[in-house]
Amino acid sequence: MRKEKTLLIIGLWVVVLPFLGFPNTWRKILFVVTGLALMYLAYLFYLDYKARKADDTNQSKTFVDNIGKVE
Repeated sequence: MRKEKTLLIIGLWVVVLPFLGFPNTWRKILFVVTGLALMYLAYLFYLDYKARKADDTNQSKTFVDNIGKVE
């Protein structure tokens, strides 16, 4: 849940940043840093997804028929 909250906070930061009155060069730098943070967060989400998918494929998905043998 921590990554999701961080994503929400970064989204709010991006919405508010243009209205904070920073000089143009500072604003560009802050947007670049925010973009890098979003890229890192997306990479963490990707690693988490990849780990969950690996766990799902390790489970056996065999069909077991529980009907007794008919003679």
